[in-house]
Amino acid sequence: MKLGFVGTGALTAAIVTGLKSVADNSVSVLLSPRNEEIAANLALRFDDVRVASDNQAVLDGSDMVMLAVRPQVAHEVIPSLRFRADHHVISLIATLSLKEIATLVAPARKLTKALPMPMIASRQGATILCPPDKDVAAFFGRLGKAIEVESASEFDALSVVTATYASFFKYLDTVHAWLKDQGVDEIKGRDYIATLFKALANAPDASPTSGFMHLSQEYATRGGINEQILRELTNAGLFDTFTQSLSGVHKRIVASQT
Repeated sequence: MKLGFVGTGALTAAIVTGLKSVADNSVSVLLSPRNEEIAANLALRFDDVRVASDNQAVLDGSDMVMLAVRPQVAHEVIPSLRFRADHHVISLIATLSLKEIATLVAPARKLTKALPMPMIASRQGATILCPPDKDVAAFFGRLGKAIEVESASEFDALSVVTATYASFFKYLDTVHAWLKDQGVDEIKGRDYIATLFKALANAPDASPTSGFMHLSQEYATRGGINEQILRELTNAGLFDTFTQSLSGVHKRIVASQT
């Protein structure tokens, strides 16, 4: 397969890095020269990765094309390109709907919207895809987990999850700061928190039929310290506020595509 990227930023670098860490991959990669430093570095690091003379050269030398330009310049960059009917276009531009992208890349007919995350560089995390496509699912499945969804509304809802990362680390930082206030060594506290939460992250895989609330209840022993903090945070309305924030992000994502 000949894979091309229109737009060479951090996400493109993550995908290429993850791809080239897979044994026996036979995918040649053609990069946009738009970010010269990132493109040149990737071409230097990996075999079968080349930098094209321009974005049109990327299309001319590729079967599958990933659109990875910033949303602000998408309407400037994409309409100037000549797509082929046999191109398989994968859009990584979260704020453009499938319908809008289809108009921009005509006459290309095969189109997928994907949302990979930077941790794909280490072949971790999950990429959501819409509509389902076995070839794209196989590609991203080698770089983590591919989750195929049928509808744009489901894709948009799942996209909201990506807005929770910073809050997760703020949660851990709050615990870490409290430990430091109690005189715990900073490095020991960080290692302890990181190790515990890494283990907790494996719990859903260890109990695949258990819901998250069931797991919460398993750890919230009656009368115990986990139950105390869960009760106090719930009574303070923390989780209600969190739900409202999720809804606000969802509205923002949907509005950006209209």
